[in-house]
Amino acid sequence: MQIGNLNLEPGAVLAPMAGFTDAACRRLAAKHGAIYTITEMVSAKALTFGDKKSAQLMYNGQNDAPYGIQLFGAEPETMGQAAALIAQQPYDLLDINMGCPAPKIVSSGAGSKLMLDPDLCGRIVEAVVSQTGGRPVTVKMRAGWDENSRTAEQVAIACEQAGAALVGVHGRTREQMYQPNTVSLEAIARVKQAVKIPVLGNGDIASAEDALEMVRQTGCDGVMVGRAALGDPWLFGEIRAALNGRPLPEKPTLRQRLEALRTQVYEMCEEKGEWVAMAQARSQALHYMRGLKGATTLRRACCQLSHYQDLDDLFDLVYQEGNR
Repeated sequence: MQIGNLNLEPGAVLAPMAGFTDAACRRLAAKHGAIYTITEMVSAKALTFGDKKSAQLMYNGQNDAPYGIQLFGAEPETMGQAAALIAQQPYDLLDINMGCPAPKIVSSGAGSKLMLDPDLCGRIVEAVVSQTGGRPVTVKMRAGWDENSRTAEQVAIACEQAGAALVGVHGRTREQMYQPNTVSLEAIARVKQAVKIPVLGNGDIASAEDALEMVRQTGCDGVMVGRAALGDPWLFGEIRAALNGRPLPEKPTLRQRLEALRTQVYEMCEEKGEWVAMAQARSQALHYMRGLKGATTLRRACCQLSHYQDLDDLFDLVYQEGNR
């Protein structure tokens, strides 16, 4: 799969998720086979105002895969200015958010609200492309705003014409949010047929078989995985193997799962400080507990994590509940 100057093996990309896909999470995904990763979304307007938190969101550190910075905003000029401000960052690609359904994002005209105006989408891409120094610009979008505004094809065409190197399509409208069993593979397939640039399919990918089925039915060039990969970074290796016709790797042991969580939280503490990191680690830990015995006890313990050493008590509980 060719994305600008990046030549990548078919596989899965770690989708950007606010509050989750920090540098530690992205490194773990890359280590286990994600073909590239993307930061949490960064406000273009905040960047132009010199916001310090935005700089932390863009931090990556040593990584085993290319990574992209995701910008959100609704004004082409501001998006272009933000892209120029981060031109010296060592990122590999710049992703534009046209898919976030969160009320506070769409109320500003950004995120999935942009799906209502394909022309504006194209002008935003053009403004960003002009400031990236040749590094590829990608777009993350939805199937549309609602049932009456399924504009993914028009938006994808406008973005391609403006210089986008890839589009990722979440197969739900903004109105559908994250409702189960609502992903439209047809919407992804139509975008793939409408443009010549690579297309990633996104939505409800929870296994290698899900990824294979999406590629079979849509013709997409790869997939983007979000929530299912939290607590299960091994999913990237499984999907990568499946899409390239290789045997799937063995499932991780319980000990490997817990050690991955420990490593991730340690790196979070190193980069953010324990006070900030441990508050965020509670949600990360909950995902690692999926499918284990003693769910109620383990959830309670995850929600009480306050210090890095508390992980030892959590892991003791995991084994006390009979997990092996």
